[in-house]
Amino acid sequence: MKHKNKKIPQIPQKPQLPQKQTLRLKDNHTWKAPDGYKIIVIERGLVSFNIPQSWHVAKLEPFELNDKAPPNDDARLTTSFWRLPPGVDWTGLPLVPLLAKATEGSDMEILERSDIFPTPRTDLEMIWTEHRFMDPVEKREAYTRIMVARGWDVQVLITFDFWVIQAKKFRPVWDEVLRSLQLGRYIEDPTKGVQLH
Repeated sequence: MKHKNKKIPQIPQKPQLPQKQTLRLKDNHTWKAPDGYKIIVIERGLVSFNIPQSWHVAKLEPFELNDKAPPNDDARLTTSFWRLPPGVDWTGLPLVPLLAKATEGSDMEILERSDIFPTPRTDLEMIWTEHRFMDPVEKREAYTRIMVARGWDVQVLITFDFWVIQAKKFRPVWDEVLRSLQLGRYIEDPTKGVQLH
């Protein structure tokens, strides 16, 4: 039997995630974080925020941080982000319906929903909400906080899950993430930090 010369279709390979790399900071670096915190920088500064020094990176897609190595963790912070087309006026697409869409359709048993809180910032738009729910595995009450922010041609969704009985411990972590969040920067040399002119 004769076969025509056919090009065999190639199965696209999943792109490999970058390997974790440790770099020594230069003596004149500009990175500054509050005591007890470190700075998380995603895609050379497209998204960055402060997190407690002892937290661990658990996953890269979506980007996930935990207070301890899973499964022994008590808190999880997950970050997803999207590049937006440059030069678009997004005032016609307010963040409130986007946050509502991000929080619908969950199969978790929601016990209580908070209001949506705007976070006043001059450099970006930011809103967040909190849900108290019953964890289906642990059978314990937990909080999930969900934030949407937009600015500098980037939109980010951050969720933060922690046990209700540990709220006093973890609420300051959330406050620092909101305070320190930066979007849309490009950091050429991560060992030096943001270049100050």
